[in-house]
Amino acid sequence: MLWKEKYELGDHLIDTQHKELFQRVEAFMGTLRGSDSWENKVQQVNETLEFMKAYVVEHFRDEEAYQKSIDYPDYEAHKKIHTDMVNYVIQVSDEYERSGFNEQMIQQFGGKLLVWLINHVASEDQRIANYAIERKAKGND
Repeated sequence: MLWKEKYELGDHLIDTQHKELFQRVEAFMGTLRGSDSWENKVQQVNETLEFMKAYVVEHFRDEEAYQKSIDYPDYEAHKKIHTDMVNYVIQVSDEYERSGFNEQMIQQFGGKLLVWLINHVASEDQRIANYAIERKAKGND
């Protein structure tokens, strides 16, 4: 199981979205590592890419709104990380389609996506949580 409670930020919407992302990525990795033929996996891969392109944008928008609501000081840097990830997902999706659904490309993407998600939520997003806790302790909630 990829999701850990220690990843929670303390905001119900953002935490729910993070859990959904982890579940989707876990299912995606399960599909990629499964014993089915590549032809049978393509539909799941395509659905995951479409989900990622839409849901990640929605999640990042909501998380950035949360950051603004608490006056998170590293908002711009965090937003750039989000923008870079969205651009990466779109780039891979476009290249994957142009390549005729290349399996190796998606295997590499899956690995990078998994590492990025864990590192981002466990590290970058925890800075937001720590800031929110500090802010609340100072009575700025």
